[in-house]
Amino acid sequence: MTSSSSMTTGQPKARPLNKNDYKTLGLSSLGGTLEFYDFVIFVFFTGTLTHLFFPGDNEFIAQMKTLGIFAAGYLARPLGGIIMAHYGDKIGRKRMFTLSIFLMAVPTLVIGLLPTYASIGVMAPILLLLMRIMQGAAIGGEMPGAWVFIAEHTPEQRYGLGVGTLTSGITGGILLGSIVAIIIQRVYSGDEINDFAWRIPFILGGVFGLISVYLRKFLQETPIFKEMAAKKALANEMPVITVVKNHKVACFITAVLTWSLSTAIVVTILMTPAIVVEKMYQIDRTISLEANCVATLMLTIGCIFWGWMCDKVGTRITMTLAWGGLAITAFYFYSSLHTGIAAGELMFNYGLMGLFVGAIATTPIVATRAFPAHIRFSGLSFAYNLSYAVFGGLTPMITGAWLKESHMAPAYYVGFVSLLAVAVAFMPLAYRGWTARAKAGDVNAEAVPVK
Repeated sequence: MTSSSSMTTGQPKARPLNKNDYKTLGLSSLGGTLEFYDFVIFVFFTGTLTHLFFPGDNEFIAQMKTLGIFAAGYLARPLGGIIMAHYGDKIGRKRMFTLSIFLMAVPTLVIGLLPTYASIGVMAPILLLLMRIMQGAAIGGEMPGAWVFIAEHTPEQRYGLGVGTLTSGITGGILLGSIVAIIIQRVYSGDEINDFAWRIPFILGGVFGLISVYLRKFLQETPIFKEMAAKKALANEMPVITVVKNHKVACFITAVLTWSLSTAIVVTILMTPAIVVEKMYQIDRTISLEANCVATLMLTIGCIFWGWMCDKVGTRITMTLAWGGLAITAFYFYSSLHTGIAAGELMFNYGLMGLFVGAIATTPIVATRAFPAHIRFSGLSFAYNLSYAVFGGLTPMITGAWLKESHMAPAYYVGFVSLLAVAVAFMPLAYRGWTARAKAGDVNAEAVPVK
């Protein structure tokens, strides 16, 4: 496979997908599903965790504290991401790809075993916060690492489909979390959930994570990294320093698209069921979770579809259709909500918006391609995680506060960041990508757009 790679573009050259490609994509996507499940299952039990870890507080204040702990996972992402990316560019993608999922599994399992406020008082939310920070550090290395891993395995004419499919696997973790939450809601009473059943999803997540560690033993290092290592073409200085000095435009593009991605996921998929559908419109929790499950399934399909579209019609057209469609369907969905909405209508409207939330797949497609191979992991991880820490961390609290002023706040926020993504799509580096000037063997050649 190494012979088909190209250090100039940082991608394997065009060729048919083979058995190893499907194996790599399948195992990577499954691992991403299980790890992202660990990261997001927290939000499906926000109400229960608020009751168990912040009892007696004002309801709004207690909810904001729980959302703050959820946000802490995002704030911890840059540190974990930068450290793992540094070693990913120095000693290999695969090792860090495996380490990140191990670091996610352990704190998830611990959360499932934590004593609550009633047992140990204020130490309970402190321990919950520490575990959430560890989860954030792990996911900071996982997602950029997964995208780089697949980008450097997939032939260039299937690049969008490969990255989009992996992203669908990652979002599949949200779908898995939604399904588990529905099962818990249907099988156990409210008292049983508060008593013990809330622990089940976290314990399962820890087990899932350890299974993923084992599965990743069967993956092989990317051909691009092998070629760079063989030719001694790895980064000479600390990769993140090169990123900051020489790749500011790529960082800007990645940061803006990450803002769009984080808002789309956090607002439409993670916050909307509990905070908008259930709390604001008093819609039954089971119906809300089922509608969210439909939306997440459509999101997962959408990631594959919009990735495939990038290969077929190009990045600019795809991003205009996908992000523009998200802005429109978000306004339609949130304006259609009312207390007596039929379950079928809710599911259809939510699923339609979910398909366009799949626009998030264009973020790693553009961002991974914007950096040269020798600092790709560090560049993507630095810009992506720093942006996600800021916007992913603040979004739950901003949206929660904004909802007190307007029930259409989610639509306004999602619509704004969607239009930002459309604007970025027309920047040359975004739709063309990066390559080196024709200097044989010089991976540090000046960055120019692909012709």
